Amino acid sequence: MKNIELGNQLYKLRIESGYSQEDIAMMLNITDGAVSKWENGESKPSTSKLPILAKIYGVKVNELLELINQKEEKQKIKIVLTGGPCAGKTTALNWINNYFSKRGYRVLFVSETATELISNGIAPWTCGSNYDYQTCQIKLQKAKEKVIEEAADSMKSDKILIVCDRGVLDNKAYIEEVEFRRLLKELKTNEIKERDSYDAVFHLVSAAKGKENVYTLANNIARTETIDEARKLDDKIISAWTGHPHLRIIDNSTEFEEKLERLIKEIASFIGEPEPMEIERKYLIEFPNIKELEMMPNCTKVDITQTYLKTTDDTERRVRARGIDGAYLYYLTEKKKISNLKRIETERKLTQDEYINLLMEADNKLHTIHKTRYCLADNNQYFEIDIYSEWDKQAILEIELSSEAQAVIIPDYLKVIKEVTDDEEYKNYQMAKDMPKQLIKK
Repeated sequence: MKNIELGNQLYKLRIESGYSQEDIAMMLNITDGAVSKWENGESKPSTSKLPILAKIYGVKVNELLELINQKEEKQKIKIVLTGGPCAGKTTALNWINNYFSKRGYRVLFVSETATELISNGIAPWTCGSNYDYQTCQIKLQKAKEKVIEEAADSMKSDKILIVCDRGVLDNKAYIEEVEFRRLLKELKTNEIKERDSYDAVFHLVSAAKGKENVYTLANNIARTETIDEARKLDDKIISAWTGHPHLRIIDNSTEFEEKLERLIKEIASFIGEPEPMEIERKYLIEFPNIKELEMMPNCTKVDITQTYLKTTDDTERRVRARGIDGAYLYYLTEKKKISNLKRIETERKLTQDEYINLLMEADNKLHTIHKTRYCLADNNQYFEIDIYSEWDKQAILEIELSSEAQAVIIPDYLKVIKEVTDDEEYKNYQMAKDMPKQLIKK
């Protein structure tokens, strides 16, 4: 497991000393790739290098030794399990607990706040207004998550999975959008911050969409929806989470047990059991109707600035600023290609200061990518449409899959020119190299 804290500290010491990775490598008679691995948390300096390193950084050898010997950073992942009415969440939570507990994870649950409040007499119809109720629900949701995360930090386990039975953005499906934004503003937060505070979101589709014969109100005191209402609510919940970088939709195309097996597989793949694998297909499409996309409730717009960092091996490193209207989150992503479809991908969130510091490692041979992404949920699939500021006739459509054999159903309002999954010319990394050529060609 990576020791991110050690890497961050070594990076900070080098920056404060005014040296590049190449400088440190030369003084220690090692490769700059080795220095990069220290700062990425992939390896540690040997004790024989510590006296020279301490002198370079102007610190005591014991200080570096304490850093080297510190316990590796624990893996703490927070996900949301959401879905429409009668989707199977209760059973799914048991499956998640059984599967990941056996694999060494401490699994912690944040219980469904709506059911908790309604069963205790606090509901939209007992509060002064639905707005008052939603305010109570979000406050309690955030407070519960904070307590669980603090408890997780105190635990000795180095692999912790926090599972939220619904998250803050679920509330958006039960209130007018303008009121939802006003509510978040009153709580001194915003939609992007709340949505992307979860590492991944897994949506179980309601039985009212494809398995109507098993739809029931009997097993949940908070469930009151008819089948038609449940379908509409399922769509609203998917729309509420659309825009999250890791949203997965588990439909009813199989029997219930296989549905849960697909859910477990998606979660395991995301958190890295056995390793974080990404399976992606990519298409070159005609430039879409932007006005129509922005009017769709199942489509959300985000702006992305993507900068590639220097690297000495075949691992691709990049930092991203992702958000809209002044609200941004920052990420460091590392990718290693396994095949044309498969890549091992790791990602972690950055503070704004960490992001700015990493920009100092930008590979100046590569152009920074600026794009507007439209995240689109359609037919229980989750697409990303990338609009590049330099293009006006075409765009890129991407979808992540759970298996290489999974069928892709492209919406009929998107016109595919060709599939470019295997075409290096349309990889973001290659486009960062060739953007001037792309401009001429397009």
